[in-house]
Amino acid sequence: MPRVLVVDDEATIRDTLVDILGDNGYVAVGATDGRDALRKLRAPGAPWAVILLDLTMPVMDGAAFRDEQRRDPALASIPVVVISAYRDVASKAADLQVAAFLSKPLNVPALLALLRTHARAKH
Repeated sequence: MPRVLVVDDEATIRDTLVDILGDNGYVAVGATDGRDALRKLRAPGAPWAVILLDLTMPVMDGAAFRDEQRRDPALASIPVVVISAYRDVASKAADLQVAAFLSKPLNVPALLALLRTHARAKH
């Protein structure tokens, strides 16, 4: 089963996404911010298929996380899907050179379709 890292500081959103993904055939793990995400991505284990990334978080926001991820050869190829309530999420996502983006509130069927596409490309 593909592993997905859900990076969002809002516990309700993060936990709900982890549950939804688990119910749909993914091994989903939550991270509270960019720093927590990097720690989990670098831990030993099965490869990560996709990262779902919120942009606004304390400690390390989505943009700082993405900069760090792209500099790390072991992590740079993991596709990132931005999930954000930003009004201009498309522009922000383009600046970060991510695989895709979705606006909050999330459309679950659209999210699952994106994950199927990007998880399949990774495995």
